Amino acid sequence: MSEEELEQYEAEIEFALVQEYRAVLPMFSYVVETERRFYLANEVAMQVRDGTPTCVELELTDAWVWDMYRPARFVPSVRVISFKDVNVERLPEKDL
Repeated sequence: MSEEELEQYEAEIEFALVQEYRAVLPMFSYVVETERRFYLANEVAMQVRDGTPTCVELELTDAWVWDMYRPARFVPSVRVISFKDVNVERLPEKDL
């Protein structure tokens, strides 16, 4: 596979991932960003552990993981540990 073919393949996968993200976004309550990954989740529990450096531990329930190489992006639970910035945002409530 040439470099150009590989770039085209990755662009197609990323485009499909963006479309999937847009389709599943209404199903979730939180957006979580870490240095390494991007998640959607319905429940987020966060603990900050003091130390040098400070550690943030997240427990995500009913989650979707932004990862173009992952075969299954929907997962029942995820445990994330980060020593970097973590951003957790509550999405606006959906109109019923």
